[in-house]
Amino acid sequence: MAQLIDGRALSKKIQEKITKEVASLKFRPGLAVVLVGEDPASQIYVKSKERACRAVGFYSEKIVLEKNIAQDKLLTVIKKLNKNPKIHGILVQLPLPKHLDEKIVIDNIDPKKDVDVFHPYNVGELCLKKTLPKLDDLLAPCTPKGVMRMLEEYKIDLEGKKAVVLGRSNLIGKPIALMLLAKNATVEICHSRTKNLAKTSAQADILIAAIGKANFVKKTMVKKGAVVIDVGINRSKQGLVGDVDFKEVEKIAGYITPVPGGVGPMTIACLLENTLLLAKK
Repeated sequence: MAQLIDGRALSKKIQEKITKEVASLKFRPGLAVVLVGEDPASQIYVKSKERACRAVGFYSEKIVLEKNIAQDKLLTVIKKLNKNPKIHGILVQLPLPKHLDEKIVIDNIDPKKDVDVFHPYNVGELCLKKTLPKLDDLLAPCTPKGVMRMLEEYKIDLEGKKAVVLGRSNLIGKPIALMLLAKNATVEICHSRTKNLAKTSAQADILIAAIGKANFVKKTMVKKGAVVIDVGINRSKQGLVGDVDFKEVEKIAGYITPVPGGVGPMTIACLLENTLLLAKK
């Protein structure tokens, strides 16, 4: 039976450290969250981010805009936040309505306030790193950073290990692959067009599932003793489930993250950590 990687416990530990550091500062780190429309899932995420900000002593600002807002008006809001000295981190909740160009929106966030680390400048900085510094001092996309923090906390050695990432998104799959490479893992990215995907995943020492399909990863796709990190969050009749069939895979894996309670809380913790890093720069 796999050892559980407890994201909630580690997230709490990180947030307690941030709370102490914020109390010693002469200013309050500030995070602005921009929400376009009233998507229920996005509203839940934004509320959890607001609660976390308050808990650690941050200043937080939520800007809710109409779903049909024109792109130039959204960019005006972002440019005002770029100039606001109380705001150190800007987060635009994704996905945006289809009439808005996410790339243009992200490109207009000041890289020095890009808390999600989606701006091309910051992505380029991450690409150029041959090794990773201390993770709590690293500005990196929140979910991939959360994954790396969990691997570090559980002292999982990555050097020379085969890591397979299921998913090639710019937000999760690619950044995780870059960070694993910087830790000297041998990385392979799989996606919807990958041939023999199950065979490839079954060779992984470290398997990262970020494919967006509920219970996609079965035990036949997992090597005995592998570390399985489930990034997926899917709503089903049974509630929230990941991309990994947990009941099957926990019987064969060496380590596994649950959903909920695994990667999700770590994403929030790393968002706070990134905000603090930007505030101190």
